Amino acid sequence: MEAAHHHKLSNRPWRSSAHSLLGLLFVVVILSLASFSDAETHYHEFVLRNPWADGPVYVTQCPIQPGATYTYRFTIQNQEGTLWWHAHSQWLRATVYGALIIYPRLGKPYPFPMPKREFPVLLGEWWDRNPMDVLKLALFTETTVFPVGAGETILLRIINAALEQELFFSVANHMLTVVAADAAYTKPFTTNVIMISPGQTTNVLLTANQAPGRYYMAARAYQTAQNAAFDNTTTTAILQYKSAPCGGKKGQPASTPILPSLPAFNDTATATAFTAQFRSPWKVKVPLQVDENLFFTVGLGLINCSRPSPRCQGPNGTRFTTSINNVSFVLPRANSLMQAYYQNMPGVFTTDFPPSPPIKFDYTGNVSRGLWQPVKATKLYKLKYGSQVQIVMQDTSIVTTEDHPMHLHGYQFAVVGMGFGNFDARRDTPKFNLVDPPMRNTIGTPPGGWVAIRFVADNPGVWLMHCHLDSHLIWGLAMSFLVENGVGELQTVQPPPLDLPRC
Repeated sequence: MEAAHHHKLSNRPWRSSAHSLLGLLFVVVILSLASFSDAETHYHEFVLRNPWADGPVYVTQCPIQPGATYTYRFTIQNQEGTLWWHAHSQWLRATVYGALIIYPRLGKPYPFPMPKREFPVLLGEWWDRNPMDVLKLALFTETTVFPVGAGETILLRIINAALEQELFFSVANHMLTVVAADAAYTKPFTTNVIMISPGQTTNVLLTANQAPGRYYMAARAYQTAQNAAFDNTTTTAILQYKSAPCGGKKGQPASTPILPSLPAFNDTATATAFTAQFRSPWKVKVPLQVDENLFFTVGLGLINCSRPSPRCQGPNGTRFTTSINNVSFVLPRANSLMQAYYQNMPGVFTTDFPPSPPIKFDYTGNVSRGLWQPVKATKLYKLKYGSQVQIVMQDTSIVTTEDHPMHLHGYQFAVVGMGFGNFDARRDTPKFNLVDPPMRNTIGTPPGGWVAIRFVADNPGVWLMHCHLDSHLIWGLAMSFLVENGVGELQTVQPPPLDLPRC
């Protein structure tokens, strides 16, 4: 199906929100499908011992069939801030998504000045078969307005729900103070622009300290793949001072909104400088003795086509693909990975995912064409409960270097280091931040570079890790961890719910 899209910005009121009580929150969500062919919902929080509520199709459950329902029951623990939920089957999340806001428990303040008001800001896309229909719809859609009083400080909960595009975001003439990301507080820092990848959330404080007027909020693409088409439109909303002339009152004309200056679409320097500022506001318990030292190459590839096909849009009649460590991930179609593991079903997956690429090469140099075609397989990597894990994710120059926003289900992780070029353990490891690294659930690989994360494998189950650019996920830029049970009930996967969708 041919599809076109334009970015959109909204503050949808249909968001989920709750107060965290004693650090725990039990959530029940009933998803009913009336018109989709099949679907499921993924929540960007880590659900302890309950992968059945994680949502990715054929990983932790089979699709919810048309007309059927499935109730997601999960406990949120030790998380506050902005998360989101979305469909996790093919491209259904283009329109099926929303905010999930977890407030501090009653009586507990934010670790930053209390804002006067809060707004969720969802950055998404308009989708339609006909690009002109999309354009007409965008033109007829009213621009979202965020009202603010002069001198007020507001909290913007920004979510990138786009399928394919990292975005720069700015508000004309106003500075933004970053205070949280991916439901983890950060050491506050001030910036005039943020870069946010698909899957990520960023909370910022904004103080209305300019002349009363109307100021555009704007977002547009940050694009790192070379010679790749992308949507270069700019999406806008309006920050409107309540005392500003808005037209229609005693003949006063509405003031023309001021547009912010956004970075160029390929401004990697600005994106990198922004990401480098993230720190946790307190000391983090980072794993220091690494039990599993994993090195993952992530990137594009090409598959040779045996005969001409509309799917073969790559150079010389090839087909684009993606992989991690030369394995292009294939989802099962008869059972989910989690069900197969729990019920000891043979033949659904293997546990021989490679801990490093099978062949070492100059990852960001001129790569031999013999290394461009990966192997298609359903391979998992097994982790013992409680093991301390380090993963270095290395971008490659196969086809093109690119920033891949990598999302790990079931965990928050510490981002201990990143850089450009090929990772060198002897040179780069001593520079890791093991004191106050930011905690994330989604982090990008710098284009032509690497990023290192650490976490403790203390959440048993099957957990997907994938690029949050949906075309890359569909092409195979994913893998799954199988975290074994520990000792006792509190270290063991819960039994599946009775209404788990049947395959």
